[in-house]
Amino acid sequence: MRAAWYEENGPAAEVLKVGELPDPVPGPGEVRVRLYASAVNPSDVKARAGNRKVLWDRVVPDSDGAGVIDRIGPGVDAARNGQRVWIFNGQWERPYGTSAQYIALPSALAVPLANGLSFEQGACLGIPAMTAHRCLFADGPVAGKTVLVTGGAGVVGHYAIQLAKWAGARVLTTVSSEEKAEHARRAGADIVINYKSEDVVSRVQAAAGGVDRVVDVDFGANLSVTAQILNPNAGIASYASMGNLQPVFPYAALFRLNAVIRPVLVYTMPEAAKAQAQSDITQWIREAKPVFAIAERFRLEHVVNAHLAVERGEKIGHVVLTIE
Repeated sequence: MRAAWYEENGPAAEVLKVGELPDPVPGPGEVRVRLYASAVNPSDVKARAGNRKVLWDRVVPDSDGAGVIDRIGPGVDAARNGQRVWIFNGQWERPYGTSAQYIALPSALAVPLANGLSFEQGACLGIPAMTAHRCLFADGPVAGKTVLVTGGAGVVGHYAIQLAKWAGARVLTTVSSEEKAEHARRAGADIVINYKSEDVVSRVQAAAGGVDRVVDVDFGANLSVTAQILNPNAGIASYASMGNLQPVFPYAALFRLNAVIRPVLVYTMPEAAKAQAQSDITQWIREAKPVFAIAERFRLEHVVNAHLAVERGEKIGHVVLTIE
């Protein structure tokens, strides 16, 4: 199969290679998927750069993709053969991810893809949509509640806005530019706040009084603000904290509110939560009109440029590899 891989951690241009590797064979409980698209996430480029050490002879990067099941392993329902699917956690704790023509992985990680969606759109679901779902619903329904999505123009924030609206919430979001504000509005945000030019606390208090659930892109950097706008029994679910990995924790304020603080990592979230997320995302796709944002597309041969596009952090939307 045609594939991209690296044999050691390092800069994309120095370690990523493209060539031929043996076709994978599905084992017990596994399916093999002929991939047609792969999405490159920030966690993928960080893993390649070195925050997850290379434990095998080589690593085929990236965890999200979409394609068609073309072989099944022992114990898998034969009806799955030929099914269109989207994939998540493809490269977690295994060497071969989705930047290749084929991947073999547990059947539960290959989710049926609605016929109305393209493979590129399916590749965009994966970790971002699963993360958004976990952040929103891990602590109960959001119908009738007020949700704040920080970083509403990011790929997780973009799905969090849409899923929250689908589930009956009022959604506030923060962004850093007018271009990103328009992106968040197209996703369905009710109130958009530019945190660079506006006071987030006063805007939230004026618009909603407080919030019941926060989907947070940067826990440490945002905590001092977030703690001031929570309603009693509210929750903060955060999937990153790049601005401050060791924040000062305002225990007294959060203690009085009975607040829930929930770090979220899709790779290790409970199996029941993964199954619920798959089910709800499938229902959301069926009932709503999901908005997908693809910022850039690259052929598999240009995987280095795809990783660099994600590293620059300037994009609005997904970076996708097309696989022929």
